[in-house]
Amino acid sequence: MYYVSFVFRLLGSLGFLLYGMKMMSDGIQKSAGESLHKILGLMTKNRFLSVLTGLFITMIIQSSSATTVMVVSFVNAGLLTLRQSVGIIFGANIGTTITAWIVSIFGFKFNISAFAIPLFGVGFIIASYKKLRKESFGEALMGFGLLFLGLSELSNVMPSLNADNVSFIAKFSDHSVLSLFIGVFAGILITVIIHSSSAATAIILTMSYNNLIPWDFAAAMVLGSNIGTTIDAVLASIGTKVNARRAALIHVMFNVAGTVLAMIFFNPFLDLVDLIVPGPVEESITTHIAMLHTLFNTINTLLFLPFVSQMAHLTEILIKPKKDETPDVYRIEMPHSSRVENASAALVIAEKEISDMTEIVSRMFTQIRKAFGSNSFNFTSSDKENLATLEDYADQMQEELAKYLVACKDLPVTEDQQNNISQMINIIDELESMTDDCYSVALLLNRSIEKNMVFPQEDLERLDPYVSLIEQFVEFIRAHINQHLNSAQLEEAKNLEDQIDFLRKNLKKVARKRLESGADVKSELLYIDLARHLEKIGDRAFSISEALNLTK
Repeated sequence: MYYVSFVFRLLGSLGFLLYGMKMMSDGIQKSAGESLHKILGLMTKNRFLSVLTGLFITMIIQSSSATTVMVVSFVNAGLLTLRQSVGIIFGANIGTTITAWIVSIFGFKFNISAFAIPLFGVGFIIASYKKLRKESFGEALMGFGLLFLGLSELSNVMPSLNADNVSFIAKFSDHSVLSLFIGVFAGILITVIIHSSSAATAIILTMSYNNLIPWDFAAAMVLGSNIGTTIDAVLASIGTKVNARRAALIHVMFNVAGTVLAMIFFNPFLDLVDLIVPGPVEESITTHIAMLHTLFNTINTLLFLPFVSQMAHLTEILIKPKKDETPDVYRIEMPHSSRVENASAALVIAEKEISDMTEIVSRMFTQIRKAFGSNSFNFTSSDKENLATLEDYADQMQEELAKYLVACKDLPVTEDQQNNISQMINIIDELESMTDDCYSVALLLNRSIEKNMVFPQEDLERLDPYVSLIEQFVEFIRAHINQHLNSAQLEEAKNLEDQIDFLRKNLKKVARKRLESGADVKSELLYIDLARHLEKIGDRAFSISEALNLTK
C-alpha cells in the first residue's frame, strides 16, 4: 500500500505541476494577445536581436516548447526565414532556465503552499468577474497557484522515500561515466514523457533537494532534459513545409551538440558552476542546478551563434524538399564575376532554373488535368491551395530570374549569348503567364463546384481531347526547354497550336448554341472561360517554341 499511495501522490502532484504550467502559459499568451506573434513576425535579420526575442518571449510564457512550436509554425507560414528562426530558438533555450531559478529561489525556501491556494483563489475571482475583462490574467494566476501547489506536494512526497526505497537509483548514480550517460537518458525520457523541460527540471531539483540523487547525476539529467525538450518542435514539424522541418532539426542539432560538448567537458563544467555559486554543493544544490542550466544554454548559444548561416545551410543539405514540394521563398545568387568563363557558368545556372520553372508549369497542369473527369469535375480546396502556392513561387522565380538575367548582360558575354539572354527573359515571362492561366483555370473549376454547376455529359467529353492536346504541348515544352528548336520541331509546335485553336472554336460554337437554346447561362459562360484560359496556355507554349527557335 505504501508504494500505491506514493505513486498516486506522485501522479497527483505532477498533475498539479504540469496543468499549472500549461494554464499559466496559456493565460499569459492569451493576455499578451497578438503582440507576441507580432514580435516574432517583425523579426529582422539581426541574429542578436533574434536571441533576445526568443529569450524575452520564453521568459514571459514560461515555455521554450511553446516558443519553438510557435517558431516552427511561423517558418511554415513564411513569416520567418530559416535563419531568423535559429536565433529565436537559441534565445528560447536561455529563457526557459528562468523556471529553474523560480523553483530554486521560491520552491524550497518559502512555504509556497501557504500562498498557492490564495493565489489560485484570487485568480479564479479575476477570471470569473467578466466586467474586468482580465480572464486570461486570472487564468495565469490560477496556473501559478496550481504550479506551486504541485511543487509543494512533490516536495512532500519525496522525503517519504528513503535509501531502501530508492536503492535502484543509487546503483545508477555511483559517479561512474556510465551513470552519467544513464542520467542523460533519464533526463531525456522524463522530458519526452511529460513534454516539458521546465517541469522535468523542477522534478530534478526536488529530487536533489531531498538527497535522492547526487549533484553530478542531477547535472547529467538536466543536460538530458535539454535534448528531450526538442520533441515538441519535432512533433510540430510533422506534415509541415521543408523550412519548418529544418527549423525543428536546428533545435535538435543545437541541443544535442551542446549536450555532447558538455559531457566531454563535464567535470570542468561542474567546476565552473562550483566557482560561480558560493558555498558547498550540498548546502545549495538547487542553486547549483539552476546555474548549471543557465550556463549550459548561455555558453551553448555563444558557441553556436557565429555559425547560424552554416547550421541553416547544413539543414538544407540534410533535409531536401519532398517530391512535388515547393520551398516558401525563391532565392538565386546574383552573378558578380567579370571572368568570361563565369559568364558561361552563370547562363548554365539560369538554364537550370528555367528548367525548374518549366517543371512547376508541368506539375500545375498535371494537377488541373486530373480535375477533368468524364462525368464531372474533380477538384478540391486543397488542390486550389497547392496551385496557389506554386503560382506564387513561380511569380518569385520570374522576378528574381529576370534580375539575374539582366545582371548577366553586364558580364563579358558574346553576341549569341546576349541574344540567348533576351530569349530566356521572354521564356520566363511566358512560363509565369502559363502558371497564371493554370491558376485561373483552377479558380473556375473551384467556382463550378462551389456553385454546384451541372454540365452536359457530352460537353465534358468534348473537353477531354482538348485538354489532352494542351497537356501534350506543355510536355513538348518541358522536353525541349533550353534547346534550340529546328524548323521541323517548330512546325510540330505550330501544328499543336493550330489543333488547339480549332478545337477551342468548336467548343465555343457548341456553348453558344446551347446558350441560344436556353441552357444555364452561368454554366455555359464558365465553360467558355475554361476553354479560353486553356487555349492561352497553348498560346504561351507556342511563344516559348518561337523563342527556343531563335536561340543559338
